[in-house]
Amino acid sequence: MRGLAIKFVILALAVACVPTSAGANEPQQKPATIDSMTAAELEAAGEQARAQKNDEQAIKYFEAAIRKDRKNAVLYNKLGLAELKTNDLRSARIAFQNAVKRNSKYADALNNLGAVDYMQKRYGTAAKQFKKAVALDETRATFHVNLGATWFAQKNLEGAVTEYARALQLDPDALANSSRIGVAAQIASPEERAKYSYMLAKIYAKRGEAEKCLRCLKLAKEEGYRGLANVYKDEEFTNLRQDPRLGEIVPADHAK
Repeated sequence: MRGLAIKFVILALAVACVPTSAGANEPQQKPATIDSMTAAELEAAGEQARAQKNDEQAIKYFEAAIRKDRKNAVLYNKLGLAELKTNDLRSARIAFQNAVKRNSKYADALNNLGAVDYMQKRYGTAAKQFKKAVALDETRATFHVNLGATWFAQKNLEGAVTEYARALQLDPDALANSSRIGVAAQIASPEERAKYSYMLAKIYAKRGEAEKCLRCLKLAKEEGYRGLANVYKDEEFTNLRQDPRLGEIVPADHAK
């Protein structure tokens, strides 16, 4: 797949709550209006709207919930997530900042604030937010993935490898291409994509995951990575050199 992307995984703290339907014999009730709903009901309705990919409606519900509960950091974070899905980065930033203001140790909101910074190419600020999130919860693989992506954007390959490796320790599927709830930040140039693919191949080789390593090497080759011959020099690939599939991707005579 030529369009390799770094996955930014932005997690909400609560799952959607879907109200059960009324029984057939019960009297019909008028649907509740936003003004008559409690903050909890509005939050649940917002989650349901997000699940249905109706982010504009979700925003209205979360905004109404916040008017009834202005100290609730989780509501601000959920509002920011919905605004992020509509590409309203300015409003999303404000919502995440409000979440952090109400709870300075809210790791998810700090991570999400960093994602906005990353999307706006403010990599230095993004790294600071991701590092804060990691410091608050070091066991979250997604925080390490995000920090690694930021290091990669700043040409800090060593830092990126360290964070990606830690993410894989925590979650073997952390770098999978399958999308979760979140925003994909595309690596712009073919040269950068090729370098990224080779870097992932080194990580997988070091972990002994040959299939994933070879897949990344194929991507690196397709994307024109010029240093493929280094698979016969870099120590991470030592155990893979006996695999005939490596020679099919990078012929041994290329190392000469």
